[in-house]
Amino acid sequence: MPERAPGTARDRSPSSALPNPSPAARRTGLLVTFILGGLTALPPLSMDMYLPALPQVTSALHSPAATVQLTLTSCLAGMALGQLVIGPMSDKWGRRRPLLTGMIVYVLATAVCALAPTTGLLVGFRLVQGLAGAAAIVIARAVVRDLYDGVEMARFFSTLMLISGAAPIIAPLIGGQVLRLADWRGVFVVLTAVGAALTLVVWRALDETLPPERRHTGGVGAALRTMRGLLGDRVFAGYTLAGGFAFAVLFSYISASPFVVQEIYGASPQQFSLLFGLNSVGLITVGQINGKLLVGRVSLDKVLACGLAVVTVDAVALLLMAGGAFGEVGLAPMAAGLFVLMSAMGVLMPNTNAQALMRTPHAAGSASALLGTSSFLVGAVASPLVGIAGEDTAVPMALVQLVCALLSAACFLGLCRPWQSREPRAAAGE
Repeated sequence: MPERAPGTARDRSPSSALPNPSPAARRTGLLVTFILGGLTALPPLSMDMYLPALPQVTSALHSPAATVQLTLTSCLAGMALGQLVIGPMSDKWGRRRPLLTGMIVYVLATAVCALAPTTGLLVGFRLVQGLAGAAAIVIARAVVRDLYDGVEMARFFSTLMLISGAAPIIAPLIGGQVLRLADWRGVFVVLTAVGAALTLVVWRALDETLPPERRHTGGVGAALRTMRGLLGDRVFAGYTLAGGFAFAVLFSYISASPFVVQEIYGASPQQFSLLFGLNSVGLITVGQINGKLLVGRVSLDKVLACGLAVVTVDAVALLLMAGGAFGEVGLAPMAAGLFVLMSAMGVLMPNTNAQALMRTPHAAGSASALLGTSSFLVGAVASPLVGIAGEDTAVPMALVQLVCALLSAACFLGLCRPWQSREPRAAAGE
């Protein structure tokens, strides 16, 4: 599949190849918005659609549950590490070529997962699926950075949340419906079809957004130097870590909430699904309020500070409720606290991404890779800690959330220093 060079007949605007195109030239159409939303939604679809099938996999492949859980761990690890490779590749070769290559490999790996006869083979190709699927996340963020700047970028990230934020809601529902018609392999068949359709749409409708004159030259050494330069930027590192720890709050909720809400507070599976969906709607709604009403009227740092304050105070309340400081509390107060916590994510995640990427206009792929990898790795470390005290208390979940919220706030205040005026970097790593 040949790469389309900027300036060909399929380009939307010749000015889109310029380093600083006009706002009108940078605006993407509705189709491209949905493409980027689909790319950012693909990884959560790959993870969450598979969750209802875990018991079937355990039985069908005659493997212990702990071994089957590795199919989730391997996919998550692949998504984290793959971004470190694909991000710099997209800075060197443009966005389309690495994205299409990653999507094709994703489709092939997912098809093999559907046919896997053993757990070991399934774990291995889930790793490959995650490595290739990382292209969707990292390049989607880099494309947004290519097309937008400043408050426009923050608005667009909030718009993407409307699409990608729905993925965790619908993915388990789709997986459950697939299992009514087929066995666990049918989930991977559906994911293969989704990946193939998205690959075709990307090939047909997503033009190259990084012109040759803005690409990096050099090999692995140059990529490592670029990343070292990015991490050496105190402000970029601050937003990256603040976003990573905020993402860990989200991961701890996803990991613990099925157990906490159902086993400790007595919700039925249907009630849990309803509460999970409401929390996701809260996150999406606040994300839209952020993009439509706050961005451009209030500084991103002020919005971030307010969001971190809300998350921290709410995490304290959750910890006090879980620890019995208010006596026996029922499901309603805990559910309300989780709703507030997750809704506040709607301002933290898009704005930390936007602020970090504003520092790196000429290394968006590498910067996006560091943003994504840090979030996945910190989230993966935080997730197992929520069950460390057993199955009879929600204290570990609330404690992990509070610690991660405090660490996020500390990185934001200590490294970003929002009260200081600063100029964006012209070229990270230079």
